[in-house]
Amino acid sequence: MFRLRDREMSRKIIDKLERMSLDLTLMHVCGTHQDTLVRFGLDSEFRRIGIDIRQGPGCPVCVTPPGEIEEILAIARAGVTVAVFGDMMKVPGEKGSLNDAKADGADVRIVFGVDDAVALAKNNQKEVVFMGIGFETTSPTIAAAIRSDPPTNFSVLSCHRTVPPALAAIAEMGEIRLHGMIQPGHVSTMIGTRPYEFLSEKYKMPQVVAGFEPLDLMMGVYMLANQVRDGRAEVENEYSRVVHREGNLTAMKVLEDVFEPSDVLWRGFPVINGSGLSIRKRFETHDARSRYSDLLASVHEKEFSEVEGCRCGEMLRGILTSEECPLFSTGCTPANPLGPCMVSREGSCHISYRYRKKQAVR
Repeated sequence: MFRLRDREMSRKIIDKLERMSLDLTLMHVCGTHQDTLVRFGLDSEFRRIGIDIRQGPGCPVCVTPPGEIEEILAIARAGVTVAVFGDMMKVPGEKGSLNDAKADGADVRIVFGVDDAVALAKNNQKEVVFMGIGFETTSPTIAAAIRSDPPTNFSVLSCHRTVPPALAAIAEMGEIRLHGMIQPGHVSTMIGTRPYEFLSEKYKMPQVVAGFEPLDLMMGVYMLANQVRDGRAEVENEYSRVVHREGNLTAMKVLEDVFEPSDVLWRGFPVINGSGLSIRKRFETHDARSRYSDLLASVHEKEFSEVEGCRCGEMLRGILTSEECPLFSTGCTPANPLGPCMVSREGSCHISYRYRKKQAVR
């Protein structure tokens, strides 16, 4: 019987990779992939046989730039009820976090999804702003909520982003020489494999869409190693039990009906053209940036930088590991995070702290 955590099969894959005498640098763009790599010790096993896997911009909380954190803080401090995912509560802004704003009296609610925020608005006379973060995995659900005639006191601060333009930015910037990319399973379930094909065609980048079990990642790496050995640059699909080339066409149609591409900053990156998702004009009554434009004007006039010493931006570009940040596990911990990579459970610093803190401190 096939099992996704089969020790014998795992050993066979590692043995095959070891016999290939590899020297590869790969990148993934998924917090869940990073969790699997570190939690099961795959990253150290891969490094032992010549494979270095870096985490790219795959953590939604982490890539949300300081200016957008300041937007939601300004809205909360103005007395508006804001609804956010729990990961956002401790992300530090210029003068504190949403946790701090809540302690000062702001009405900040943690929700599990956009439906909770809509229900909050229905049962509340106050204005409710939902902070929409995430990639193509979550944005269709927010689009569906906006299309479903929500209460007039409900709006969304869209901080959504799309993955393919960020991958193109990584390839264009050329800061790290990559031999291949492991593409995210969750996002690919929605968008399919087709949107990655330009990377193989234009940049000759080998790619594999992989699932989240240890064997998924091992097979993904083995497939990439074979592409490199054979001189191929294709998009292969290891996660075929879930992901299909065309993706979820219904979900993507809903997303495109409500959102339009926009040029936005990512933390650690310059503006990436067409990588943001802005709410279309016909839905602007539920667009928090339109509704609170006067309130946000002062935020938009300023430029915000990282906390001094925080290296999250470099980690998101794959040029630095968590342990290479001088603040890791000393000045910056999950209890006292200085950057979002230590806040989110999908952030590389938070994952490293959970699973190998003692090793890093030594």
